[in-house]
Amino acid sequence: MIKLLVLALVGFLFYMLNRGYKSSDFQHIKVDGKQTLKGNLEEHEAGLLVAMMAKVAKADGKVSELEAEILSHTFTDISNHFENSGEIREQLKVIYKKEMDSFDNTIEIAQKYLKLSKREYNKRLKVLEYLLNLAFIDNDFSKTEFMITEDIANAMEIKKSDFESMISQFEQYYAQKQNSKQLSLEKAYEILGASASDEMSTIKKKYRQLVKENHPDIITGQGASQSIIDEATKKLQEINESYELIKKERA
Repeated sequence: MIKLLVLALVGFLFYMLNRGYKSSDFQHIKVDGKQTLKGNLEEHEAGLLVAMMAKVAKADGKVSELEAEILSHTFTDISNHFENSGEIREQLKVIYKKEMDSFDNTIEIAQKYLKLSKREYNKRLKVLEYLLNLAFIDNDFSKTEFMITEDIANAMEIKKSDFESMISQFEQYYAQKQNSKQLSLEKAYEILGASASDEMSTIKKKYRQLVKENHPDIITGQGASQSIIDEATKKLQEINESYELIKKERA
């Protein structure tokens, strides 16, 4: 599921970059074919995007596993649009590492991106949306992440109302996601006949007992009807899924 999310985010980034693309301008990422880099990659749209992503990814002082995976896929996808893709990918990694060291030039980088997309407001909105998605991906939008993304939004001349609307939408989405997760966890404890206060050893004993009671092979040996066996098979699947969910939550 995480892999699909990562690939969807990266694919979305390149879809939005293709909108309004000017093939005559070497500073833009050419997504409909290979291009040869002309000039400095740090001044190219590709380098500027990676630089802004580095600022946002490191804003809270750490880079989560999912953020790192998104960045890795982004480096690969961007570099694949260049003739010398391997070399470009390494250069993007260098830019990323360099831009993680300081936030001092954040506004300058965003202003350079503004210059490349001055007449493409919707494109800048999508870039900001992507950056906010990166900030929210670990479900913890910190004050520093807010300040960094706000600086970028202002430098790219994003309307305050649009910026605030995006944040509100992300907050609502992740709040609903968290609520859904809690409900699923409550259901998992209910299926196992356990509670959140139980020790994992206790939950494990209850899980094993339920597996014995509902295992299709055991029920078949007891001479049960096919409908009862089918019901037990379904119940066993729920038991296994519930136990795995609780284990993952407590890991």
